[in-house]
Amino acid sequence: MGIGHLRYPTAGSSANAEAQPFYVNSPYGICFAHNGNLINAPQLKHFLDYEAHRHINTDSDSELMLNVFANELNETKKARVNHDDLFASLSRMYERCEGGWACIAMLAGFGIIGFRDSYGIRPLILGSRPSRESPDSGSFDYMMASESVALSQLGYTNFRDIKPGEAVIIQKGSRPVFQQVQPRKNYTPDIFEYVYFARPDSVIDSISVHRSRQRMGDKLAKTIVDTLGPKEISDIDVVIPIPETSNTSAASVARYLDKPYCQGFVKNRYVFRTFIMPGQEARQRGVRRKLNAMALEFQGRNVLLVDDSIVRGTTSREIVNMAREAGARKVHFASCAPPITHAHIYGIDLASPHELVAHNRDVASIAQHVGADSVIYQSLDDLKAACAEVAPPSEAPQPDVPGDFEVGVFCGKYVTPVSAEYFDHLERVRGEGRKHKIQHQAQAAVVRGVATEEQLKMARDGVSVDDTGRVVPAVNGHAGEDRPTVIGANGDAEGQSQDEGTQQTARRENGERQRSLEGQSIRERMDINIYNIGDYP
Repeated sequence: MGIGHLRYPTAGSSANAEAQPFYVNSPYGICFAHNGNLINAPQLKHFLDYEAHRHINTDSDSELMLNVFANELNETKKARVNHDDLFASLSRMYERCEGGWACIAMLAGFGIIGFRDSYGIRPLILGSRPSRESPDSGSFDYMMASESVALSQLGYTNFRDIKPGEAVIIQKGSRPVFQQVQPRKNYTPDIFEYVYFARPDSVIDSISVHRSRQRMGDKLAKTIVDTLGPKEISDIDVVIPIPETSNTSAASVARYLDKPYCQGFVKNRYVFRTFIMPGQEARQRGVRRKLNAMALEFQGRNVLLVDDSIVRGTTSREIVNMAREAGARKVHFASCAPPITHAHIYGIDLASPHELVAHNRDVASIAQHVGADSVIYQSLDDLKAACAEVAPPSEAPQPDVPGDFEVGVFCGKYVTPVSAEYFDHLERVRGEGRKHKIQHQAQAAVVRGVATEEQLKMARDGVSVDDTGRVVPAVNGHAGEDRPTVIGANGDAEGQSQDEGTQQTARRENGERQRSLEGQSIRERMDINIYNIGDYP
């Protein structure tokens, strides 16, 4: 019996302190793995601090959710809990938590619990296989994961999606017990799972990822024809996917357009996904390390590149540059997803809105930004139809297939109610997570002699996070907080000594303070504990 977690944190930082699973000793010893985001994290933190009196070590919303669940379990006042206690505690936890999640919890010596948000935003699937420890006993092994491929590769079958608002308890030595812990509010899985995140051989919520991407390619090809017109289409020599997520869709585009399909880019399989790399410079270097253009497939040709999506434009711009460097005459760039214009708030950390290439840009300016002759986007209606059309039909009163999809990143309309304050909170959390990395990058740039003026200020004065979540040089040398200079009636800055000697002393003390903070990456409000003590010298 055990649980594991393979994702990067999407609310908080990537420090070892926030590596999952999380654990609390009281009550009952609970391990907890969480995929998603809570959109009322500030309120939950206030509740845990002032009412539940539970200490939180990190900025992770996963730790918040664990402690809310633990607090509800603690209200039973029992030495041992049963299924009814667990289901009831989950119901009360659902009343407090808002957002999208798929979670696995393990109670020491008791069993495993799986549960999913009442909108079905994040995926969770259960499978079984005959027990390998006792093959003749008629007993079964059980496993839960976000994608069916994780189960099938280990010999699990009889897949069953955990439904929105549903929980399952698998007690040691027992069969799964299911219960609806909160009424289903909708069935709207995140469509970005099908666009990019999931493996093509997975089936999520009864929808084949591979088949949905084939349909995306068919519908995108029609849009390409309507956008470019017959003359440009006839001039296209080859359709080339950006490996590997778009391979399936690009093949469908090539088949529809009756154009050759070839793998013009060779992927280095040992490079991490670049859209989640910290920092634009790292992402640009990562693209060059991840992909290599074969000149034979580009030289003297008009190429149509097909990608799953365009997020910041960093990857797309480098790919277009690589195609041109390899000899392409014209480069058309097609995206299987619509323009991404809003933040993702349910557990896929795409980017802040101001970092998105489609934020406040039209298609023509996006094409200019990435250096392509044209950029063609899938429409949102076509994207939703591509996934819905491959779902199996259901005649039940409440069908066990999605009725719609979470598409807030494309239009700003999220399936759950979201307060405006949450977006400010999300940007601040993202900024805090990047703050120390950016300052260290600035210091490294100064050492190498390649620092920009902004990096010089960051290395000298420290960094802070502004109201939009941007990491900027600290004002007046106060690292970590914005303190604007106020000019008095006599023209002097208020709060500063007019005596030059005093000013020099203040600057010297500030420099000493800043040097003492260099290399320190722990936030003032985070404790050093058994989870993160290895992070800090």
